Amino acid sequence: MSISVQSLSKIYGKQKAVNNISFEIPKGQIVGFLGPNGAGKSTTMKMITSYLPPSSGTAVVCGFDVQTQSMELRKHVGYLPEQNPLYYDMYVREYLALTAGIHEIPKSKRAERIAEMIKMTGLTKEAHKKIGTLSKGYKQRVGLAQAMIHNPDVLILDEPTSGLDPNQIVDIRDLIIDIGKEKTILLSTHIMQEVEAMCSRVIIINNGTIVADDNIQNLQKAGNNSSLLITLETIVPQALIMKIQGVGKIEDMGNMRWKLFTTKPDELRKAVMQWALNNDINISSLQSETQTMEDVFRNVTQ
Repeated sequence: MSISVQSLSKIYGKQKAVNNISFEIPKGQIVGFLGPNGAGKSTTMKMITSYLPPSSGTAVVCGFDVQTQSMELRKHVGYLPEQNPLYYDMYVREYLALTAGIHEIPKSKRAERIAEMIKMTGLTKEAHKKIGTLSKGYKQRVGLAQAMIHNPDVLILDEPTSGLDPNQIVDIRDLIIDIGKEKTILLSTHIMQEVEAMCSRVIIINNGTIVADDNIQNLQKAGNNSSLLITLETIVPQALIMKIQGVGKIEDMGNMRWKLFTTKPDELRKAVMQWALNNDINISSLQSETQTMEDVFRNVTQ
């Protein structure tokens, strides 16, 4: 198991920033770690990377305990904090050489590794520049390069696409997907489209507690806003449609199209067909609708 978190908590005075959370992430997953601002995401990530000691509970990464084996753990973890801490007066190659030295990469291999990271993160044309002159997108690339310079098994990325323009977001997303083919990645973001594009699994935290943990498809199906969209061939009174067994509420979409809300869409589909047969009503189409990730997020965090 790449990451194992058991009953992890962080308390500041009377406030529980993280409240007794547990989860495990096997090798090779890209997992989205979501939640409202102040939910405990960054605090959890800091504890997992040994930057912040937990108040209670345990976290083990690549077999190393975050409290008792933090130095060994850091050899296997790459971390990009939300506030990307870079030395703006340093040149890109100079900064990566510094981080390579910190991670004790042998001098004989540093130049090769730096060149590899520059190429992988698309920094070739910017490598001769000072970091402070780079755009936000290229600064994020430098942050990713320093997080990967020591070839870690696990990457912890806190808001890696924050503040980027659409083109930069696509570039960083594609880079993370490519990296995720060989690494375990835990990333936080508020961009739901990025979650759907990158992540095989989502963990949602709210008020310091995990409120959802599953793959995206299951989360979208499990919510209480599932619905069926039906198109009828004739005008049917709303009162008659409300007689369909299992319908919670309905919405008139116009042009003889109706959205039927339910907590059990599979059962409702059967009930609709039976209703249509009993009332001699022809249905042009019957389409299931699932929640978007925005819907899932709002439902479990409000």
